[in-house]
Amino acid sequence: MPRHHEVRSLPYTPEQMFDLVADVPSYADFLPWVSAVRIRSDSETETVADLMVGFKALREKFTSKVSKQRPCSIHVDYLDGPLKYLRNDWRFQPNGQGGTTVDFTIEFEFKSRLFEMVAGQVFDRALRMMIGAFEERAAKLYASPDSVAPGISSSSAHSAA
Repeated sequence: MPRHHEVRSLPYTPEQMFDLVADVPSYADFLPWVSAVRIRSDSETETVADLMVGFKALREKFTSKVSKQRPCSIHVDYLDGPLKYLRNDWRFQPNGQGGTTVDFTIEFEFKSRLFEMVAGQVFDRALRMMIGAFEERAAKLYASPDSVAPGISSSSAHSAA
């Protein structure tokens, strides 16, 4: 099962990063391959949403439940779609320098082994594009006009089991 873990230090508050990740309705505006979002239900602690994702001629819809614990964590469980399993976690902790340490983990498994083999070839690249899209969105929403590009440091690990 593919798994990826990434830790980043970003110059935004935990509340700002929480709000950005919890804003599921805006995902189609900035995440690569997300073409549409339909919110089934939304509250302070939980969102259930359908996301239409695609690349070229491939289009798939998947449904997820997003559990929110403001401002420190977001947990996503997969409910329905082309995958066998999907889970991701976001944790937001103050980094002691006015910013946030963002800890992100994703695990998933495709129903089709063939599709998993094909997707596995672009998994790292796609994940880096997605993480980069969240960082760019944060800079666009939260960076002060007189600041330079945010100081981003990262460490990551990837494994396929």
